[in-house]
Amino acid sequence: MDIVLASHNRHKLAEFQAALADFHHRLLPLDNFPEIGEIAETGASLLENALIKARTVFDITGLPTVADDTGLEVDALHGAPGVYSARWAGPEATYADNNRLLLSKLAGVPAAQRTARFHSVIAYRDNDQELWTEGKVEGSIMDDLSGADGFGYDPLFRPDGWERTFAELSMDEKNNISHRGLAIKNFRKLFSAKIQPELK
Repeated sequence: MDIVLASHNRHKLAEFQAALADFHHRLLPLDNFPEIGEIAETGASLLENALIKARTVFDITGLPTVADDTGLEVDALHGAPGVYSARWAGPEATYADNNRLLLSKLAGVPAAQRTARFHSVIAYRDNDQELWTEGKVEGSIMDDLSGADGFGYDPLFRPDGWERTFAELSMDEKNNISHRGLAIKNFRKLFSAKIQPELK
């Protein structure tokens, strides 16, 4: 059975494929459906945005769809960038643009006050049901980029209990502790209990 991942992000696709490989369902990227244009993420929360994407793609393709939305919540910035994390520096912002903006806004903020968390919400939609789950990981924002792997704010985010940033961890290490990794683990439980029996 095919399931659509409502994202063009190849890093997300790899993480989801690795985490759900043993379920033996093919995960299709949004690139396979060029008729689906940019989906406006107009929700006021991560959950609303994830549901918007899952519902939109399901309505167009008719295939079971999984979508996620992730935000970086920085305490010194009152929870920003939050739902605006992906395009914080502008509609065409690159990862580098967003990271530069984050560093500029935290200039002069001492290490003890640079606490933050990554928060992921995963939503699923098919003919019969709509489900969602989430995951969070606490950490702090570094003074400079470190690491070449990962994506987004990974080179600046060091999870609590680690001396390395997300961008310095292997995919397996990151998946075991990350916000999306935790959300996917919770999603696996939902998949086994409420989705897998329907798709066999």
